Amino acid sequence: MAQPLVKKDDDRDEEEYSPFLGIEKGAVLQEARVFNDPQIDPRRCSQVITKLLYLLNQGEVFTKVEATEVFFSVTKLFQSKDIGLRRMVYVIIKELSPSADEVIIVTSSLMKDMTSKTDMYRANAIRVLCRITDGTLLTQIERYLKQAIVDKNPVVASAALVSGIHLLQTTPEIVKRWSNEVQEAVQSRAALVQFHALALLHQIRQNDRLAVNKLVSSLSRGSVRSPLAQCLLIRYTSQVIRESANNTQTGDRPFYDFLEGCLRHKAEMVIFEAARAITELNGVTSRELTPAITVLQLFLSSSKPVLRFAAVRTLNKVAMTHPMAVTNCNIDMESLISDQNRSIATLAITTLLKTGNESSVDRLMKQITNFMSDIADEFKIVVVEAIRSLCLKFPLKHRSLMNFLSNILREEGGFEYKKAIVDSIVILIRDIPEAKESGLLHLCEFIEDCEFTYLSTQILHFLGIEGPKTSDPSKYIRYIYNRVHLENATVRAGAVSTLVKFGAMIDELKPRIFVLLRRCLFDNDDEVRDRATLYLKTLGGDGAVVQTGEDVKEFLFGSLDIPLVNLENSLKNYEPSEESFDINYVPKEVKTQPLAETKAPGKKPTGLGAPPAGPPSTVDAYEKLLSSIPEFANFGKLFKSSAPVELTEAETEYAVNVVKHIFDGHVVFQYNCTNTIPEQLLENVTVIVDASEAEEFAEVASKPLRSLPYDSPGQTFVAFEKPEGVPAVGKFSNMLRFIVKEVDPSTGEAEDDGVEDEYQLEDLEVVAADYMLKVGVSNFRTAWESMVADCERVDEYGLGPRDSLAEAVNAVINLLGMQPCEGTEVVPSNSRSHTCLLSGVYIGNVKVLVRLQFGIDGPKDVAMKLAVRSEDEAVSDAIHEIVASG
Repeated sequence: MAQPLVKKDDDRDEEEYSPFLGIEKGAVLQEARVFNDPQIDPRRCSQVITKLLYLLNQGEVFTKVEATEVFFSVTKLFQSKDIGLRRMVYVIIKELSPSADEVIIVTSSLMKDMTSKTDMYRANAIRVLCRITDGTLLTQIERYLKQAIVDKNPVVASAALVSGIHLLQTTPEIVKRWSNEVQEAVQSRAALVQFHALALLHQIRQNDRLAVNKLVSSLSRGSVRSPLAQCLLIRYTSQVIRESANNTQTGDRPFYDFLEGCLRHKAEMVIFEAARAITELNGVTSRELTPAITVLQLFLSSSKPVLRFAAVRTLNKVAMTHPMAVTNCNIDMESLISDQNRSIATLAITTLLKTGNESSVDRLMKQITNFMSDIADEFKIVVVEAIRSLCLKFPLKHRSLMNFLSNILREEGGFEYKKAIVDSIVILIRDIPEAKESGLLHLCEFIEDCEFTYLSTQILHFLGIEGPKTSDPSKYIRYIYNRVHLENATVRAGAVSTLVKFGAMIDELKPRIFVLLRRCLFDNDDEVRDRATLYLKTLGGDGAVVQTGEDVKEFLFGSLDIPLVNLENSLKNYEPSEESFDINYVPKEVKTQPLAETKAPGKKPTGLGAPPAGPPSTVDAYEKLLSSIPEFANFGKLFKSSAPVELTEAETEYAVNVVKHIFDGHVVFQYNCTNTIPEQLLENVTVIVDASEAEEFAEVASKPLRSLPYDSPGQTFVAFEKPEGVPAVGKFSNMLRFIVKEVDPSTGEAEDDGVEDEYQLEDLEVVAADYMLKVGVSNFRTAWESMVADCERVDEYGLGPRDSLAEAVNAVINLLGMQPCEGTEVVPSNSRSHTCLLSGVYIGNVKVLVRLQFGIDGPKDVAMKLAVRSEDEAVSDAIHEIVASG
């Protein structure tokens, strides 16, 4: 039972209060008996229905019996003539979603209301009937629905159209027959009817591009009066423009004049929709943008907050790709920095930071300083990211921008906010050499009073890399050693690792570092003591001022080029013996494939069958399998195994996929086969490979599969010799050859005699990416700088027209088969330039690093600058040859 409404106390104004407080399902179901009273009380019945609706919307589950009881009780309320109660009855019937056999009870009442003289009854009855009926009953009431669509009363017409939109998802064949009536409703004078009719008509025709084109063409001539419908039409027009094949080939853009004409509409929503549509056009020019920007600039000074917000948000997006087009609005946006709505103010500031020039930076910083304390963390992060972009754009202003970042770093804030500031300072230090000294000091001051362990350890790690390269490294030691005394064990361990990096790089600091490390030997945490002991031993703990060996520097500063998951698996599988664990035998390829091979959908796994105990990597399992086959035992160490490539389509008689095993002088194809026909047994299964289009390959061995019963995976192998260490490529055609024997379904016995048969498989290609292992690096910049610059090769390429920058980036990554680093494979939306970092190991175990810089040249053409560094200049040249020929 609901608690009685009480007068709220002044002291309790901030407490949440609900009129439904304390409602229980059992009590409400008891109250629902009032529906069965001979004399119906409309007011009381409406209150009980309200409580039932509240329970349903709160996720309360009614049992089948309870829902049926309530439904039958509610149907008795159709006797009442009270309009308010009747509307509540419609709502509760919709929410209860009665089953098919229960619907019959209420159908006659609803059909009676559909033909009632009361328009309110008619509209609601249509909505309910269409919600609870199936296709069978729908055909009976279709005539009434068609009449309702063109009804003079807009409420009835809208109800029928909205029902049509819902029904289109379940019974589209019926709704598509209403096209003529819906077309007539589009010409209605009622705003809402025209809006719903246009939405339904577009959904009916959406799969027919020509019909949508025709619809937009006819309506764009001015027959739409409803502002809501006009907004829909603008969206459909934008869709047609996007899908037009000759968008950029010709000077004229179809329907652009219509969008520009909508900028002069009397309704503000239409003006904004048209302006936004123009700004989001692919390859929009400055000339096309100008009228839209002018309209949005007027909205910036509107008295309505929603218009100001809409305008500034749209301009913010435009500023990402066309900052010069937005500069005319800067004065108007500066006045919005003090707007009462913080969302508007944040968007105004970030837009100004994108469009401002070097001379306006200092003025903006003063305005932002006062503003930052008034906004939430999520808005602050947006501002910080915009300031970072501005600093990279105007490096000479790094001092004032770095000071601003350090000041807000000291203020109160959550983890994500502080992390965004630290990340920004780190990026500025890396990209602007003049900012390094001041930036590192700001970070040192921050960790003196940092409450986030993650940020402290990240900053300490960064200090260890960049600190020793500064003019006076010793000034950072105090900040680092303070962490050993004042922080938790995780940060203390990080501080020990940072100290030893200073000692390894700066020989003069070694004696002082040794003293500090020896003090750490008495720490109460195992990890801290172990690290101190290891580093003292590594540096030669006698404290002598001697030059640090290159192998020690590689140990401390080199990146771990082994995926941690592979290292973990190898350690788990290591069995203690006289032979110690050797990290060189840990697979370097990033694990992308589980042991059980992929296969055609609906089939059981083909490939290696049941995985062995323990979690060995795929490469380990393949190597063990191949070394057990005498024909392949002398091929040497397996370099790489590809992901399975499907050679048959789904649901065919035989499912076959192939794994390419790459050795230094050989390639082995492992064909994983599955027989999907129960009445057949296949014997002597082989794959005949035609290598006429792969001139550098010569077949040297094959291993047939003796027997392939139904649904039991098996493998057959073919090996090719190729020039040693050379990334030979080629195309292979494949034919599955076997002897097929009929199997008796009752006994499962195969016949003695069989028939030789063949089955054509898809072609297979060996590509350049097959000779590259995906091996990541933890710090790309450090790894890049550690490689000899003499082996660097740089060149520029035109990649031709591309749908997007992201598509071009993915194409090059797939071509090279390398591992993206630091999340650079993700291209921000609307970006016109992007840098992607890749790493890998080329055949012959040669480490390769690639830096790709993409830019959009012209409307859709993409240009790329490719820089390659490797341990062998011949490999650097080979990477360029792959891109040039790809």
